[in-house]
Amino acid sequence: MLLPDKHISFAESLLGFGSFLLSKLQGPMTADQLWRSYERDADNYPAYQSFDNMILSLNVLYAIGALHIN
Repeated sequence: MLLPDKHISFAESLLGFGSFLLSKLQGPMTADQLWRSYERDADNYPAYQSFDNMILSLNVLYAIGALHIN
């Protein structure tokens, strides 16, 4: 789910996961590097997310202009 609602928490939404991913970006990174960074801190994130959800979250961030691709 893109946005949280009555049954989806913010952490489970793509927008919530995207905000977590933005905090992990310390400069240019590949998708694999970002995934490994998430996996290291997955215990600190309150919801399970898959690699597919990470790609979808990156697409959302790109669509709203929060992320730029080189």
